[in-house]
Amino acid sequence: MAKGSTVDAVRALVQPYADQLGLTLWDVTFTKEGASWYLRIYIDKEGGVNIDDCAALSRAVDEPLDEADPIDKAYFLEVCSPGIERELRREEHFMAYLGQRIKVKLIRSEDGPREFSGTLADYRDGMLTVETEQGARTFSKKDAAHINADDFGG
Repeated sequence: MAKGSTVDAVRALVQPYADQLGLTLWDVTFTKEGASWYLRIYIDKEGGVNIDDCAALSRAVDEPLDEADPIDKAYFLEVCSPGIERELRREEHFMAYLGQRIKVKLIRSEDGPREFSGTLADYRDGMLTVETEQGARTFSKKDAAHINADDFGG
């Protein structure tokens, strides 16, 4: 199964359980680190998540994941918070952060520094506009190595 379809299958399976527990499913990743594979389910809720939220969702999805078997290899399941400097990857992430501070690291840059922060002013069709102290920068999401929330403004 392709990595993208693995993540999509897990997202679809986990979403109703997150909803039932009053949690927002922020993201799902399936990555190899060293010799091990990790399925990470990132959750959020108003006021933030705690260890009990993570444990509750982990218990709720453990058996359904085993039954559906969307992953054809051994992996570690982690349910966690996306953190204060959460990575923004999906359209709904960018829409939620309009008007908020973000940090950007571009793959390469021809018109300024590769790393900068500012306010996300616009997001449309995969294009972001970030207002920085040096002015507005517009670029494609696919040209970014990382885009993160910058809740501390640093």
